[in-house]
Amino acid sequence: MPNRRPQRRVPRSPSFPSGHAASAAAFAVGAIIELPALAVPLGALAGAVGYSGIYAGIHYPGDVLAGAIAGAGIAFAGARLAPAARKPTRVRPPDPVIEQLAPCPSGAGVVAVVNPRSGSGRGARAAEALARELPDAEVMLWQVGTDLDDLLRKAAERADVLAVAGGDGTVNAAAQVARQAGRPLLVVPAGTFNHFAADLGLERLGDAIAAVRHGTAMSIDVGTAAGEFFINTSSLGSYPAYVAARKRRERRWGKGTASTLAVLEILRTEKPLRAVLDGRECLVATMFVGNCRYQPSGFVPIWRQRLDDGRLDVRLLEAGHRLTATRLVVSFLTGRLGRSRLYREYDPVQLHVLLPDESSPLARDGELGPGVHEVRYGKQTRALTVCVAPHKVGRRRRQPSVGPSNDKARGPGF
Repeated sequence: MPNRRPQRRVPRSPSFPSGHAASAAAFAVGAIIELPALAVPLGALAGAVGYSGIYAGIHYPGDVLAGAIAGAGIAFAGARLAPAARKPTRVRPPDPVIEQLAPCPSGAGVVAVVNPRSGSGRGARAAEALARELPDAEVMLWQVGTDLDDLLRKAAERADVLAVAGGDGTVNAAAQVARQAGRPLLVVPAGTFNHFAADLGLERLGDAIAAVRHGTAMSIDVGTAAGEFFINTSSLGSYPAYVAARKRRERRWGKGTASTLAVLEILRTEKPLRAVLDGRECLVATMFVGNCRYQPSGFVPIWRQRLDDGRLDVRLLEAGHRLTATRLVVSFLTGRLGRSRLYREYDPVQLHVLLPDESSPLARDGELGPGVHEVRYGKQTRALTVCVAPHKVGRRRRQPSVGPSNDKARGPGF
């Protein structure tokens, strides 16, 4: 290109594509995705950067065009793979009904069962803190290999409030005993993730201690699966294998990308199940059922806004379609997973699952059970009383929604 405006320093790097145009386009498109009102000024600014290269004689128009396309493409891909934090789009439901229990400033009447090995030692530290902060409470340590249910029943017999510190399986067992004995349950965050405790607002040990001292509580739902209940999640098919595959990749790739790679692995290695869901037959690659609706949409459910909404949260990925893996990747990258025919997400009150060909292990709150051919999922509304921190009343956790919206999929059925 004739250089009629000679430069003192002529760049030695190749002119195709234009790096300046790519950077400007990437910045402009990324910002416009988050702030559409700035589309005109940012678009004009990116155009001026590209034109300056042509005007200075450094680039051909084709160099600038190729750079702009590359930059815009990178911005779109980044917005899909690592979306910005957003507040949930759901209408905020009414506050839960808070109950008042007898305050226990010193922990009198509280019997705590603690798994000291949970959470890489957090359980042992929680036992020490409970004994120190609630001197009148009774703290019992559960040793692996002994009968946990028997220990919990003995604790509930002499407790006004049954407390538990441990992982999902320990908390589930304590919830069943507390419900049968008619005792309020205090969940002490001492596991690895503590999702259930955090949904109750008990994110730290101090929150659990404050709940006992002030006597604040609420009634929550429990989900039922084949006659047994769960407080967090249940699953059939390859969902447990999917969770393990996702966790192996999360640190390197992040939750979103790790989720997609894990699903692709499951589609490639796991055999889908022929299932009849409420009379509709399909091939299920993986299936998740939550107690109350989870956020965000997609296959990385993390938290719940309510624990008393009276609904189940059903999410499943169907197999047996043409180009299943390719369609899944395209749906994820374009942010249309919630509208894909391969993915279903809805919130019934009950669900009947029939597996006519083979049985599948039934997982509840992280614990695998025996294989089943038929499962009836249901709800017991406000069936369990749990303690909540007083300063959390009326204040919900606000986590980023990192998945695409799924309003279309949340119908009364598939």
